[in-house]
Amino acid sequence: MFQSVLERRVGEVAEAAAIVARALDPDDVPASEAVRLYRSLDTAVRSLTAAKTLLARRVEDSAEWKRQGYKSAAEFLASTSGTSLGAARSEMETSKALSGLPATKEQMAAGTISPQQGSVIAGAAKANPAAENQLLRTAGTANLHELRDEALKAKAAADANPEATHARLHRERRLMRFTDAAGARHLNLHGPVDEVAVIEAEIDRRLSQVIRERPGDGMECRDALAFDAAVAMAKRSESADVPADRASRKAKQGRPQHLALLRLDVEALWRGYAKGDELVEVTGLGPIPVAAARRLLGDAVLKLIITKGEAVAHVTSLTRGPTQAMRYALLWTSPTCTVEGCSRTIVEHDHRYGAEYKDTRHTRLDELDPLCHSHHDLHTLHGRALVFGEGRRPMVPPSDERHPGNQRAPSGAGRQSTGPPETSSPTAAGRHSQRGLFGDPAA
Repeated sequence: MFQSVLERRVGEVAEAAAIVARALDPDDVPASEAVRLYRSLDTAVRSLTAAKTLLARRVEDSAEWKRQGYKSAAEFLASTSGTSLGAARSEMETSKALSGLPATKEQMAAGTISPQQGSVIAGAAKANPAAENQLLRTAGTANLHELRDEALKAKAAADANPEATHARLHRERRLMRFTDAAGARHLNLHGPVDEVAVIEAEIDRRLSQVIRERPGDGMECRDALAFDAAVAMAKRSESADVPADRASRKAKQGRPQHLALLRLDVEALWRGYAKGDELVEVTGLGPIPVAAARRLLGDAVLKLIITKGEAVAHVTSLTRGPTQAMRYALLWTSPTCTVEGCSRTIVEHDHRYGAEYKDTRHTRLDELDPLCHSHHDLHTLHGRALVFGEGRRPMVPPSDERHPGNQRAPSGAGRQSTGPPETSSPTAAGRHSQRGLFGDPAA
């Protein structure tokens, strides 16, 4: 059978890869070489996966899948590659999107970004081509979770009718159940952010209770304890929480559904829809339409942060720990660990290098960074520190020239706005919203 030059080369690469895999004995590889070898293999896998993904849409064009009795090209790809149908569909969608995204295609082929990163970028850039370059830059420093968050925002910004999208997601809502090959049972919820947030908020409430009641389980990961919280939620229904003689009264009073942190630009709230890079989202979950935000304002117990841009009010405390007001403000600006590439959401509030409480005897909002337990220990016990700046940034050892101890602090480094959030009229509503966030001025 005739083979093109490209087909022969691919065959030779596949044969060479098989030879390497068969000859590789991990125990024979020097430890000093293992990391370099792993990175080289990963780059090769990325490039080959990119080539396979690019070819997927052409496989659909061939119609070979029809001749072999498959219902779709994705079903044929899933069978051929031994992956799930969902993964094959995603590969097909990415393949089609890449035809109009040369920059993403180039970086995938070079192995600079992973197939998963490429899929996320292609999906968002297909809806919002202007976001492609920024998403590629984000992929260079952020982890996959953070990249997905940015991609969601990019898609939301390009959505001409977010209410219609929300309605479609509601129509497509589903709960999928299956048992995997290991015998573990899976539940998978799919639906609009604001509706799934109700369930997540209740699980988080139960999770806090589980952590308080079982301090000896501190070594268990949060996901395992969250599973226990979900089971506890199912075992103890709302009717069991409320005594029978109070249940009807509670129902009549209309008990709020859940606690959430809603972030939005005030102009979008008044206007009724978001424009440009205006923000409307449930923290940690994703963007929602302004109409959905207004519905949450009507039936949720939430801490409302209404702001223009990224500035939040400056607060100072004479105590070591942050006030509740500071915690909400930090959750607004930094919902995850501040260290670049870390997406842990269970954080401790760390005083920045040069602004430790033992020296300053105060706690300022603009001198705090949320850090996960591991990175907090690296700072406290091993002298590592975040480089100068704001937002997500690298944490470096004392030997690194970027370490704050090796540099002169730039003017205003680490300082946020000292005034309250700038809001548009009506000013009374803006002031009321800030009181909702920061509570009594004495705080």
